[in-house]
Amino acid sequence: MARTNPAGTDAVTVPAAALNGFAREVFARSGMPAADAGTVADVLVWANLRGVDSHGVMRMPQYVNLIEAGDLNPRPAITVGGETAAAVLIDTDRAAGPIAMSAAMQHALRKAGEAGIGMAFARATTHTAALGYYTQSAARSGMAAIALSGSIPMMAYHGARAAGVSTSPISIAVPARDRDPLVFDMGTGIVSMGRLNQARKTGQPIPEGWALDRNGNPTTDPKAVHVPLPMAGPKGSGLALMIECIVSLIAGNPLLAERMEGTAYGKRHRQNGMAIAIDVARFGDPERFRREVSRLIAAIKALPPAAGADEVLVPGERGDRVQRQRGRDGIPLPRAIVDELAALAAKLGVPMFA
Repeated sequence: MARTNPAGTDAVTVPAAALNGFAREVFARSGMPAADAGTVADVLVWANLRGVDSHGVMRMPQYVNLIEAGDLNPRPAITVGGETAAAVLIDTDRAAGPIAMSAAMQHALRKAGEAGIGMAFARATTHTAALGYYTQSAARSGMAAIALSGSIPMMAYHGARAAGVSTSPISIAVPARDRDPLVFDMGTGIVSMGRLNQARKTGQPIPEGWALDRNGNPTTDPKAVHVPLPMAGPKGSGLALMIECIVSLIAGNPLLAERMEGTAYGKRHRQNGMAIAIDVARFGDPERFRREVSRLIAAIKALPPAAGADEVLVPGERGDRVQRQRGRDGIPLPRAIVDELAALAAKLGVPMFA
């Protein structure tokens, strides 16, 4: 049962199962087959469980709006556009990102099982959600995995005052021994667009150096935010540019230039993704690999903490802890997000989570 948090927190805590069931029903009512609705719900709620709320259920209204606009196809016909011994190109037919990326990772895993390494391009998808979901699932099966995603211009290019690249994320995961997989998941911006959108909805101020307004000026006003800035300046924007070349241009579905040149094609919401899987057993003893990953983690965590730090954390460790805590106690949702979900539920005639 959902419950309101103590006064001052302005949040509602919802059990993960209840939130997942609500999301499934919303997407099913929006036209998705039950299995696909379940996959999208699983991916979004997983992000909330991990504390990546910017890629969680707050995205539900966006997904429904994309369906209504014709940009997201709730019943896509995903086809193979080309295939080699170790790679495959799939045309996702504007599928929801979680459907497209799950399919891409499954193809990559299949190819890795056959050739030792597998790669799959997902062409013409929509918002890919948290990439860590797909790489972690691959690592749980014993594979090492990498995922990339490209989107329309939404982040300032270093040295420019306007959006020129996407916040193109990258995730890498490897299996370990006697612990959860080691999962790294980052965007190329100082902050994700989703987190800025959440700040805009909740009215939470943002730090200096995060974003620009519509005139290209720095701002800390969440209502005035227009584009985030790249992490590490030229490094972040350069990495985003190269991800577009690898993920979009090789797949024959350019995104950035189309939007910046103002073509009709570029005005639509589109993304591309890429999944890579590596069968570590083809290159050595997989159990030794897992032991060495855990050994490396232990060595990193044994380093002396910096001033002000309680401990040294490795990628995904904070998310693992948050997932355990939220899986037990429920997922806190800001009141502004709950209100948006309530409006969506009323629109589609779906009961809200209790």
